[in-house]
Amino acid sequence: MSSIEVSPIAGALGAEIQGVDLSQPLDEATMAQVRKAFADHVVIFFRDQKISPEQHLAFGAHFGEFDIHRFAAGLPDHPEVMPVVKEADDSGGNFGGLWHSDVTFYEKPALGSILYALDAPAYGGDTMFSSQYLAYETLSDGMKEMLEGMTAMHSAKRVYGNQGTSINRYGPQVKSMEIRTGDDAEAEMEHPVIRYIPESGRRCLFVNPVYTIRFSGWTEEESKPLLDFLCTHAVRPEHTCRFQWETGSIAFWDNRAAQHYALNDYHGQRREMHRVTIVGERPMSIQDGERAKAA
Repeated sequence: MSSIEVSPIAGALGAEIQGVDLSQPLDEATMAQVRKAFADHVVIFFRDQKISPEQHLAFGAHFGEFDIHRFAAGLPDHPEVMPVVKEADDSGGNFGGLWHSDVTFYEKPALGSILYALDAPAYGGDTMFSSQYLAYETLSDGMKEMLEGMTAMHSAKRVYGNQGTSINRYGPQVKSMEIRTGDDAEAEMEHPVIRYIPESGRRCLFVNPVYTIRFSGWTEEESKPLLDFLCTHAVRPEHTCRFQWETGSIAFWDNRAAQHYALNDYHGQRREMHRVTIVGERPMSIQDGERAKAA
């Protein structure tokens, strides 16, 4: 058994892990340490890795089944591995350049994503992460009580719908990624506003400005003031960490309990990443969690 070293990078969330080579099979004792670091720190980082798509998938398989993104193409031989690329001459937006949690419009949103840097810019292109555990825990008691039984509707329509932002952000001027839009992005999915995470036994805020459309039973206009407040509160600076990429770096974040933001400040430089996403469970409300603990 190898002993790994876990070094926090911020007070809110995030830790770098040393002593793990992800190109090699990992024994159960090492995996237990990685799992604990993931649960404790919400997002974990590895440096100086060199992995193939097969090795990327082998690590991800320890955590569950793989998602194939509905609107962004994967590698031809490995559809579970999604290239996230911005060429040096791309003038459009970057993929993930807004605070969000991934695919919350799914019935079972992602447990997490493992992002590997094949080609990192010399500067810029950092990713920020924000703890949604802290976003919940720093709300007032009155706000927590109001939100406890509420649900919200999530949809991909604002991004991947026929009139969504991807048409502009990934139009003909962007050659680096294959993004699809369509009518199937219009569907809505209902999830609890406060989510219970079974591994940690903690509660987190589960709304985001990209995919959360409105509160259940409310109009979008009625929902907007409260959603705006929650989405701003969710990413307060003291809830965040910032990761500076190097070629060979890997980030693995808990998509259930973190939001992330890929900064678009590396114009004229190329950035290429590979992302593997793990399928999660149907989000549990606080009431679901209490029943599960009692069972």
